[in-house]
Amino acid sequence: MQTNRTMPDTSVIPVLVYDDVHAAAEWLCRVFGFAERWHVENHRAQLSFGNGAVVVRDNLHGESSPPARCSVMVRVEHIDNHYQQALALGARGVSAPEDYPYGERQYSAEDPGGHHWLFTQTIADVAPEDWGGTSSSPELLRH
Repeated sequence: MQTNRTMPDTSVIPVLVYDDVHAAAEWLCRVFGFAERWHVENHRAQLSFGNGAVVVRDNLHGESSPPARCSVMVRVEHIDNHYQQALALGARGVSAPEDYPYGERQYSAEDPGGHHWLFTQTIADVAPEDWGGTSSSPELLRH
């Protein structure tokens, strides 16, 4: 893949719509620990978290239907501290940190735009077959 200093070195970049891009970007950085990579006026910003990224944009003029809300998963360390800090800074907790049989400890929160964020911390290396899942074939994972 060709490099571009404007784009992060990641393959999937969720795009989230907010009424106020500047306020949303500031909130996501302050409350969830993102860092702003760049912004364009008050209609688009790109934020990074570890080696991932998310784009925050306004509701473009001329869209025939309201944009769909979505959920974003973010891997973190020290999830309990992250959860407490997010609540203290204004995130609305949807679910408290909980351990799951697939080796993750997770919590979810909602931001001011109504988007749900699922934060996850790996607590064990567990094969999908050990909790009822099925691993994909190696050939499919190479694509």
